[in-house]
Amino acid sequence: MQQRNLWTVFALLVMATALACGGGDAPAPAAPAAPAFDPATAGNVSGMVMLDGELPAAEEFMMNSDPVCAMTATNTMSSTFVGANGHLGNVFVYVKEGQGLEGLSFPAATGMATIDQQGCRYTPHVFGIRVGQTLTITNSDMTLHNIHASPSANDEFNMGQPFQGMTFERTFDNPEIMVPFKCDVHGWMNAYVGVLDHPYFAVTAEDGMFDISTLPPGDYLLEAWHEALGTQTQNVTVTTGQTAEVSFTFTAP
Repeated sequence: MQQRNLWTVFALLVMATALACGGGDAPAPAAPAAPAFDPATAGNVSGMVMLDGELPAAEEFMMNSDPVCAMTATNTMSSTFVGANGHLGNVFVYVKEGQGLEGLSFPAATGMATIDQQGCRYTPHVFGIRVGQTLTITNSDMTLHNIHASPSANDEFNMGQPFQGMTFERTFDNPEIMVPFKCDVHGWMNAYVGVLDHPYFAVTAEDGMFDISTLPPGDYLLEAWHEALGTQTQNVTVTTGQTAEVSFTFTAP
């Protein structure tokens, strides 16, 4: 009996020690999930990117160093300056910041983004992708290419693709404006990707137009990025069911 009482006292001491050390505390509640955005409250932004001055003449690439490129390329002109009648293409426009995005979560990107090495060029030249979204990189040419990404906030990669039809996939873990791509084999090949943690971005076509749709209501700072002309910003207010108009004007070099 005395031995049983000793074991009882010992068990009680162990339980008291565990409680004193927090062993009996209930697990901390999980942090509440960020609220999902309701598209019914959305507005839109549309606009135009203009060039003040004469559009610089496009540089012509000499592709004779690779006979395949020389024979198969259908476009040997640079994509740095594209546009017409004062409009500017290949400008990446995106929501840089805004209180309308604070505390919201957005569905993961569906589908894959793609970049192709075709005609000894990267297509598209400028594009956007979401954090974590799969980027499929293809070589459609009958010659060796490599795609060398040099980010500052993501992992660098440099992959060779010696055969036509080869593909591989990559993702980016962090937002970054912009990630440059180049081909170390063909010095004229380059491209740029903007990586964002939200879906609110666009690239202007040659007419300079862009549309960013389904934005939560709020005040935003938009940024327009061009590889040779730098960046410009504009403030915009988005209201439910309305389309706000925004324009950017770069000065020709």
